[in-house]
Amino acid sequence: MMRSTVKLGTVAATLAALTLGAATQAFAAAPQAGQLPPLDPAALQAAIQPQPGDGVAGVIARVGEPGGRLWRGSSTDQVTGRQIPANAHFHIGSISKAFEATVVLQLAAEGRIDLDQTVQYYLPGLLPDDFQPITVRELLNHTSGLPDVDEGAPAQSNDQLIADRADYRTFDQIIQQTLRPAHRPWPGPHFAPGTEQEYNSLGYRIAGKLIEQVTGHSFRDEVSERILQPLHLDQTSVPEDHLAMPRPYLHGYLTNSQGVNVDVSEQGGDPSNMISTPADLDHFITALFKGKLLPAAQLDEMFTFPKGDDGKVVPYAGTFECAVNGKPGPACFGAGLMATPLPGGQLLWGKTGHDLGYANGMFATRDLTMRGVFSLSNTTGNDGPNELSSRLLMAVLMPHKN
Repeated sequence: MMRSTVKLGTVAATLAALTLGAATQAFAAAPQAGQLPPLDPAALQAAIQPQPGDGVAGVIARVGEPGGRLWRGSSTDQVTGRQIPANAHFHIGSISKAFEATVVLQLAAEGRIDLDQTVQYYLPGLLPDDFQPITVRELLNHTSGLPDVDEGAPAQSNDQLIADRADYRTFDQIIQQTLRPAHRPWPGPHFAPGTEQEYNSLGYRIAGKLIEQVTGHSFRDEVSERILQPLHLDQTSVPEDHLAMPRPYLHGYLTNSQGVNVDVSEQGGDPSNMISTPADLDHFITALFKGKLLPAAQLDEMFTFPKGDDGKVVPYAGTFECAVNGKPGPACFGAGLMATPLPGGQLLWGKTGHDLGYANGMFATRDLTMRGVFSLSNTTGNDGPNELSSRLLMAVLMPHKN
């Protein structure tokens, strides 16, 4: 049975619904919206202690502010009883999309990829004939209208996910098994490209294949040479089908049908899977926002909401990721990043990611007045809202309320 993609279509939703929704409420209640209080280590540490009902076995987190203020924290592993190192490694899930978008935009800056050119031009025959032309930019900003990874496939139980955790699929296998599945109807487009926005992981598998096609190198080699090595992100890796975790690491667990927490830290996935630490992701988002990885024009793509022919931001096709008061709202993704508005006019930008047993977040204001990284060992396998991550953000914004 194919390894589950853990509902990749809703991974990024948690950046707003799981953490940043609480953050918005906190800023709204603050005396001076957008002004951060001093970091309160006691409040932050209390916020990350797993509580009954959280579905969390362990937590690591890192929060930074200007002036060198930095807090790093961790909980005990609720399964082993051991303290988790604050800079443990973890599977970052779809946070890798920010790395991937950066590589594509670097290639665009070099004139090797035209963001306005189509997938059909670069990768002829990849998409079925009933798909309209889809540009590279539309892959990156989630306006492609593509179906999501494994759309229409039966959902897998935790027992199945545990049994299949070592499965590994190439970009080609994911693309073909999604668009041309053997034992179910082929999915069609959700909407005309460029007219709406909907979070989509298949587009990033296609972008990964595009990177390899244009450069002649693997996704791992390009990310390593363009980002990891220049920034000295020595604790970040692209393991491909290598299962072993670098030590120390946050153990990821899934609870099976007998109620046992099974360690799923060593797992397969696909070529874009990455492993990192809170410190490395903090360094990455800081360098990215400071313009150390991209020229200004390409960096702006990450902070630009897609617009339609009428010049207005396109609508979001759903009521979760970019919802406004529970109703469909305008697009909230740029290329590889998602934004949530904070009272006072600031936007909080970032990315969440899930892999089996892990739920993570990386976020910052564009001026880096606030930034943070967290990873939860998420035993339920769900990628919906989690109370612990909301508590963490509240402890950053309003520590006296915790």
